[in-house]
Amino acid sequence: MNCVIFDLDDTLYDQLQPFKTAFEKVFPEVTDIPIEQIYNVSRKYSDQLFQSVEKGVITFPELQVQRMIHAFHNFEQKISVEQAREFQSSYQFEQGRITLYPQVRQLLNQLKVRRIQLAILTNGPLEHQKKKIEQLNLLTWIPTSRIFISGRIGFAKPNIKAFQYVEKKMNLTEQPIYIGDSYTNDVVGAKKAGWQAIWVNHRKKTLDNIDVRPDLIVRNHDELLNYFLKKFHK
Repeated sequence: MNCVIFDLDDTLYDQLQPFKTAFEKVFPEVTDIPIEQIYNVSRKYSDQLFQSVEKGVITFPELQVQRMIHAFHNFEQKISVEQAREFQSSYQFEQGRITLYPQVRQLLNQLKVRRIQLAILTNGPLEHQKKKIEQLNLLTWIPTSRIFISGRIGFAKPNIKAFQYVEKKMNLTEQPIYIGDSYTNDVVGAKKAGWQAIWVNHRKKTLDNIDVRPDLIVRNHDELLNYFLKKFHK
């Protein structure tokens, strides 16, 4: 193991927490939809709509609005464009308070001490993702030259070209380990690129058909940390 590469959103920090806080502020009257369920649905629509952003069909702010409108529709409820925008504004404010999972912080420290190369490969607009990276103080462990954001590199996961771009820029000669929470973007993308893939399935997602299997599935960040600690002490 000479290189570990991480996804960002909902892998290094709890993306549900800012979503939950914003949801309770903007939609206090909505009590019949479990917040984690509507969060998961909004993430599904976000991934689907992101392809349209990459093609230039819609803008990223339009994606942010439409994913919430679609998510509410999934539960047979309606919200206006104005409500979706208000939610997004509150959500982005709360994202300015995000912190790393404690287990992730410990893992990053352990990997750095062992001189293992670290990197990030994440989808999203450049400035939007940079703000999260700065808030999480990720430059403590990972230099800017090894932070790859789809909005800057021109390719988005699960496109194999995104992973190949990272390989080329980092001059990787050995198979890296990629860690992420999205089966489609992270596991499928990484495996098709010939990487090892660890799926952090902490949202307990179930899939009917798994054509591409990760090398490891962990159910929470404790399991992720313990997996590496055991490898270090073999």
